[in-house]
Amino acid sequence: QVQLVESGGGSVQAGGSLRLSCAASGYTYNDCMGWFRQAPGQEREGVATIHAAIGSSSYADSVRGRFTISRDNVKNMVYLQMNSLKPEDTAVYYCATTRGYCRTSPPPISRGDFGYWGQGTQVTVSS
Repeated sequence: QVQLVESGGGSVQAGGSLRLSCAASGYTYNDCMGWFRQAPGQEREGVATIHAAIGSSSYADSVRGRFTISRDNVKNMVYLQMNSLKPEDTAVYYCATTRGYCRTSPPPISRGDFGYWGQGTQVTVSS
């Protein structure tokens, strides 16, 4: 059974940084892990994804160069380092995994490819 628990959200001023963490269990090395976000009134969108075994990653254009996804397979953790935050990054951020398989390069970043979700953590960036 897959379980995902996010932490690390909070409030920060524009230009600041936050690191999100996801404690993951039940996934396999064939899976991809990812971070998605959903702002009020908008659809959930992919932010960054990473293949659990290979470590290859994909990023949304809006965060490339500012956010970095990483994973620690020993600790079963997935991280999202967010730098140079902007007010438009404000959203609930969700950790997710695929359903036992995903392509290695590049890993998918579409919501439909991911089947397990955490409860989300709020990130608020003020101007």
